[in-house]
Amino acid sequence: MSAAEPHGTGPAVVLVGPPGAGKTTVGTVLARRLGTTLRDTDADIEAAAGKPIPDIFVEDGEPRFRELEREAVRAALTGHDGVVSLGGGAVMDGGTRALLTGLPVVFLDVSLADAVRRVGLDAPRPLLAVNPRQQWRTLMEQRRPLYTEVARTTVTTAGRDPEEVAQAVLDSLDLKDA
Repeated sequence: MSAAEPHGTGPAVVLVGPPGAGKTTVGTVLARRLGTTLRDTDADIEAAAGKPIPDIFVEDGEPRFRELEREAVRAALTGHDGVVSLGGGAVMDGGTRALLTGLPVVFLDVSLADAVRRVGLDAPRPLLAVNPRQQWRTLMEQRRPLYTEVARTTVTTAGRDPEEVAQAVLDSLDLKDA
């Protein structure tokens, strides 16, 4: 059994967390270090829709986005054995939370200040468009209990670069580099 397949089937690591937590960046580092690939469900959604996520929200509405997200998450969790990065709101869906049961899920916990610095206040994040700091706080109040519910472990990103966060993820799941 390789380092990228520590538990048999499904992803080696699933990253969850809010916008700005570094899921894609850390996921890329993890995939390289585990000798596997990253599957980012936000990228899958954009590919399926043929347009960027902000356009899906504006043109098709949040319900359509969430439907595409559910499909992308299910496909990634059942069809990818590498690293999976979920969109920040994916855990809001009960079916998604059920799919995460028993998987090596890591909650990347980030402070508001770090998230704002990483995401930027003008980045195209549909749910953070108006008053981004307050919106982010509100999102975290809603989502933090769900992130912690699905996570096997939590890794704080404060004061760490992506390589250090990736190492903390590997250590927390007792995984070794490829």
